[in-house]
Amino acid sequence: MKLGIVYHMPFWRDADGVLREVEGSFARYVDSLAPYFDEISLCVPTLTEPRGAGTPIRSPNVTLAPLPPFDGPLQFYPKLPQIVPRLWRWVRGIDVLHCRVPTPAALFAFGCARIVRRPVFLLIVGDLRALLPSMPYRGIKRWLWRAYTEIEEASIRWMTRTALTFANGAALARKHGRADAPVVETRTTTISAADIAARAQTCLGAAIRLLTVSRIDPRKGLRTLPEMVRTLVDRGLDVTLDIVGPVVGSPGEQEREAILADSRRLDVPGRVRCLGPLALDALLPAYREYDLFVLPTLPGEGIPRVLLEAMAAGVPIVTTRVAGIPSLITHEGNGLLVEAGPSGATADAVERLVADPELRRRLIQAGYVTARQHTLEHQAEFIVDRLRTHVGRPLAAAPRVA
Repeated sequence: MKLGIVYHMPFWRDADGVLREVEGSFARYVDSLAPYFDEISLCVPTLTEPRGAGTPIRSPNVTLAPLPPFDGPLQFYPKLPQIVPRLWRWVRGIDVLHCRVPTPAALFAFGCARIVRRPVFLLIVGDLRALLPSMPYRGIKRWLWRAYTEIEEASIRWMTRTALTFANGAALARKHGRADAPVVETRTTTISAADIAARAQTCLGAAIRLLTVSRIDPRKGLRTLPEMVRTLVDRGLDVTLDIVGPVVGSPGEQEREAILADSRRLDVPGRVRCLGPLALDALLPAYREYDLFVLPTLPGEGIPRVLLEAMAAGVPIVTTRVAGIPSLITHEGNGLLVEAGPSGATADAVERLVADPELRRRLIQAGYVTARQHTLEHQAEFIVDRLRTHVGRPLAAAPRVA
């Protein structure tokens, strides 16, 4: 059986012909599904030049159906005359269509699949409408983004009526589920069983290393971090913070400059660093160099996959009580939850963790338990078990997960 996946994460082929993805989370997801299918065909924007180190696709049965490169809807829609014919030819050559949404091409691929009667399943990974208040656009750009958001919302409502649908976290499952079309809650993840660490404690030295892994854009709440660091230093803690992740467009560039400007204004420029993106294969072991993980994200997330990555590395978590996060993080169980907004609550939670080794130990051990429950292997098996019934055709059986 040939599975086709449409998404907006860009790929390229390196000099050895290996497919590589910019961030790595999607590449790992594809590799986790590959054992269940004869072939997986990726219909994704394709770059002519590498963008960083990237993360390789390791499965030999994954092929590429290239789309023209686009960074977002403003670049996608002018290329529709090129894209739609490609989608039509591609959908006719696959057996099952998988759409990760929201993404611009999904609506058109789904329409083609309906015409040629291909089964479809969806994975909803984000909430564009919840992001609107934090978008920095003004004037025509804000109007265009709002219009695109409504197109995506209507598209997802239409697709969920007939497609088997998974959603990343309880909040997205509740939003999109209906009595006649229930949505299956899942957790998107990037970790395998081999990625789970064994250390029992952090914060063992005088210097405390904080980590945030996030795309840099206004939707992630990162502007509160310099103030958090300043507050902790004023309370006598020797803390530093590394922010790892790519800048997203011009709003992201402005956000990065604002973070660095705030760090200078608050006299903590040497304590706050924006390190840029790191390929997933290098990022996962890098988590273990840090003492605590801080993610002040705003509404609009499903469940950020970086939370499971931090748990797998044995790094206690402080994050915000928004969107689907409380369906993964239990306050004082496997992390600490704070309200989104000003930095004071985040600083309080970090200070509490530094001062309480028993709390850190409990969070680390509970985090390992959560990580083992949500590996790539478990996620793929969970999805494919439900897909078998939906498509009514046999799929390969991968080894059972312990």
